[in-house]
Order: sequence, then structure tokens, then C-alpha cells
Amino acid sequence: MKEAQRIANLPPYLFAEIDKKIAKKRAEGVDVISLGIGDPVEPTSTHIVDKLCEQARNPENHRYPSYFGMPEFRKAVAGFCEKRFNLSFNPDTEILPLIGSKEGIAHIFLAFVDPGDITLIPDPGYPVYNVGTILAGGKPHYMPLLSKNDFLPDLTKISEEIAKKAKIMFISYPNNPTSAVATLEFFKEVVDFAKKYDILVCHDNAYSEIAYDGYLPPSFLEVPGAKDVGIEFQSLSKTYNMTGWRIGFAVGNEMAIEALGRVKTNVDSGIFNAIQYAGIAALDGSQDCVKEMCNIYARRRDIVAKALNKMHLKFAKPKATIYVWVNVPDGFTSASFATHILEKAGVVVSPGNAYGPSGEGYVRISLSVKDERLEEALVRIENSL
Repeated sequence: MKEAQRIANLPPYLFAEIDKKIAKKRAEGVDVISLGIGDPVEPTSTHIVDKLCEQARNPENHRYPSYFGMPEFRKAVAGFCEKRFNLSFNPDTEILPLIGSKEGIAHIFLAFVDPGDITLIPDPGYPVYNVGTILAGGKPHYMPLLSKNDFLPDLTKISEEIAKKAKIMFISYPNNPTSAVATLEFFKEVVDFAKKYDILVCHDNAYSEIAYDGYLPPSFLEVPGAKDVGIEFQSLSKTYNMTGWRIGFAVGNEMAIEALGRVKTNVDSGIFNAIQYAGIAALDGSQDCVKEMCNIYARRRDIVAKALNKMHLKFAKPKATIYVWVNVPDGFTSASFATHILEKAGVVVSPGNAYGPSGEGYVRISLSVKDERLEEALVRIENSL
């Protein structure tokens, strides 16, 4: 048998490869500390878990859920967006629940990209932007995120020829993996660019609630006219420590939401209702659990910053996300430094070039480990140098 060419063209998925490396080292008896994957170790808040348990016992929820999500969950999303961003969305036409934002991000390409179409994706960026393009038969065009530009794409560097052929542009702020943030002024530039070239803008806003030092990340859709050209992906994963629950949502342009929904109705059967009820509890309930996690991550960020300064490694201290983007020492590449740390220290970090060519020269450190393990990992890294 022969696999499809679209599969042959796919690179190995970064985090699946990291899992393999961890398993191999642990099988060799190494006490591996992983700073490679952004998976919170703190439990989901009790009031969310309790709601899941309550609704899981209701036989009505054991049947197929709605393809378009429970009306109650869509209303909770609308309420969250109103409270958080002062944005109004029609729950019936401008909101679509997702089986985690990753799923929606992958499927939006199937809704808008034909074979040969160009997509504009950040470099470095979340690997699914590139993979989604390939699965749809499109051609990814990298928008380099460089430190000299504060890790924002320079839209003036996109040629007229490429811009006219582009169907989708992906952006993500607060950014994964660089942890950079963006202003509404930058988002306005994106809106103007998208209107000029008739491009759908997809903003991956998974880290909007994980921010520090009084910073409050905006929504791309706060810019006047943004809803004419764009949608925004949100996730409950990092905000509420619900990575394994697989629940998120997209909001914004009605036509884009409908097209994404049409793809989804043909390939999945929706989100388990009990999880949607838990999602409602998360969005409607007290946000103290989110504030607590922000305090924890801020503390860990400062632990990492102190250790990196001691090691004389360059980095940008993040105002948001659960990552620190670190320049590798002289004499190393991203891959060789990540390999060095794994072999000499038993610590996993993500090599920056795995997120795109412009990620070369960096590694990403995740803050989603307990303080004591984080401190031990940093001591091991220092000793390895």
C-alpha cells in the first residue's frame, strides 16, 4: 500500500517527537524533566470538575451532542467575550464550539484553502498552521518573526504577488512560541492588509488570559472592521488547566464560522455535553483560579529569568504565555543545544527551529512544571554548561 502524498509531505509532529524522546530516556533510567510541552500540572479547578461529574451522570448527556454546540455554551462564550473584550457576538451565527482550538485551526484550512493556494503563517509558529496548510493542499508562505521587529511580522515584506494569492493569514498574540505580545495598532495594520487583499485573518488567542504585571492582552476583533475579515480561536486548555478536556471555540466573521462549521459537521460529532457544561462553569464562574495560575506562572517566569541571567543566556522576559524564548549559547544550533541539554542534563526543551526556520538559534522553555522541578532543571542545565 502507498500513503497519500499529503501525508508523506507532513513533518513529524513536534510534541509527539518530544514524547518519544522522553519515553526513550526514561526507559534508560534517566529522571527526565520536561520543559518542552505546555501542559499544566496543576489540576482543573474543583467547581469545573464537579460540574462535569454532575452532568456525566445525566443520561440525557450520553447521546450525540449538537454539531454546533449547546446553545447554553455558546451563550456562555458570548458572555465571556462581552465581559473580557467588550465584544458582542451572535451565539447562533458568530460562535462555534471546538474540540479544542487545535482541531478548529486544522479544519479552517479545509474550509478556505484549495490545492495550490497560499497561506501566510508566522515563522516561528504553532506547527498546526503549517500542517493544516499541507493537508489542504496549500502552500505555506512564512512571515518571519524577528527580534528586531519585536517578533511581529513585517507585512511590507510580503510581495504583491504573494499577497494577491493568499487565502488565509494566521497570527497569534500573545505568541507561541516567542511569548511576544501585540498592540491594537498592529492588529489594525493586519485588518487593513486583509481588506486590501481579501484575506481571511485567523487569530490564535489561546493565551489571552495568561498574562503578568498588569498586562491585559487584547482581542484582534477589538479593532473596528476586524470581524469583516477575521475570526479568533480561543481555548479553555491553558486558561483553566483543561488541556485534556478538549474544548475551545471560534468567534467572529459569520461566513467563516459557518464554513468552518460545515467542515466540522462532516468530520466530527461535537463535544460531549458534560464537558460543555463544565466549560460553562469555567466561563461563567469565578475567575480566581485563572488569577492564581497567572501568579504561579509569573513566579516561575521570574525563577527562569534569574537562572538564565546567571547563565548569561539572552532572552525576552515574557508579559504573557507560559513560555520563555531563549537564545542558544554561541557554538550551538537550536537542535544541538536541545540535544545537549537532554543528554547532559536529562532536561527536555523545544528546539526553536522546529517551529519554523526563523526559530533557529532559540529554544522554548515551558513554565508548566512544579517550582521545585523547574529549579532542579535549571540547575542541571547550568551544570551542563
